[in-house]
Amino acid sequence: MIERATHGTPAPAGPHDPSARRAIMMIDNQVESRDLFSLGREIVIAHGDDRYRLRLTSQNKLILTK
Repeated sequence: MIERATHGTPAPAGPHDPSARRAIMMIDNQVESRDLFSLGREIVIAHGDDRYRLRLTSQNKLILTK
C-alpha cells in the first residue's frame, strides 16, 4: 500500500481533503489511476529532491511534468 503523510499538526481532514492521509492498494507493480486521482485531477510525486506533477486531462490522458 502507498500512504500519503501530512506535515505538522493539521486539523482533522474530511474525506475529500487533499491533505488527508490515505492508503492506496498496489498489486505487484500496478496502481489504479482512479485510486490516485480519487481526490482531484493532479498529484505530486516526490523523487529524491525533485517534485513531479501527474495530471489527469479533460480527455482522460495522463501528463507527467517536472
